[in-house]
Amino acid sequence: MQNRPSSPPKPVTDWWRPDLSNLPRLTLARRGFRLFTRGVSKLLVLFNMYATVTGLENFPKRGPALVVINHLGDADAVLLAASIPYSLDGMGKVENDEHWLIGPTFRAYGVIGVHRGRPDRKALRSALDGLAEGRMIALAPEGRQTVTGGLEEGTEGAAFLAMKSGAPIVPIAMTGTENENIYNHKWWRRARVTLSVGKPFQLQQQADRQKMLREGTNQIMEALASLLPESYQGNYKVNQV
Repeated sequence: MQNRPSSPPKPVTDWWRPDLSNLPRLTLARRGFRLFTRGVSKLLVLFNMYATVTGLENFPKRGPALVVINHLGDADAVLLAASIPYSLDGMGKVENDEHWLIGPTFRAYGVIGVHRGRPDRKALRSALDGLAEGRMIALAPEGRQTVTGGLEEGTEGAAFLAMKSGAPIVPIAMTGTENENIYNHKWWRRARVTLSVGKPFQLQQQADRQKMLREGTNQIMEALASLLPESYQGNYKVNQV
């Protein structure tokens, strides 16, 4: 693919809180809260969305696994939690900690905080430790909620984790979860959303690590694009030359 459309610069976190990048301990209380969160998510989807979910047979029954998603809006995490039959460990921007509702929720659930646009070795190490324990780590390779409506250029974090851990990658693509669709639809009409799970795959091993990161990132983003309609494929349109 060449001549991809350019997107606005990726955000850079302007403060540093490495204590938010720890791998969460799976205490009994946290496991219970995760079950509660999944239940609430199912109710939110039931009453607010008309969801079409496909490909669940592709989702592995156990980890380790690196779950990669496209990021359209706030409802992505809700639809994901409601649709996938297992609890995931997520990676999210550390800025969420300052939100009055998301902050306490993420702390209770246990999310690995990421300092965007900076070499966050602590977050990467926590994710690798989680994969080594057999956990399922979820992240959005675009590095932010899309500002173009389609897939933006992927960052190399997901490819790095897959390369270092050898864990299979599970692509999950969503449509209809944009904030304007979720928050602005009529109260009597549920928002139409979809979630598609692709087949797990692993990155092709190469001697050149930098080349593997670049091509691995493309492989990940193209896997997401293949699950999306053309209007959502953005920088990774299947027929783009």
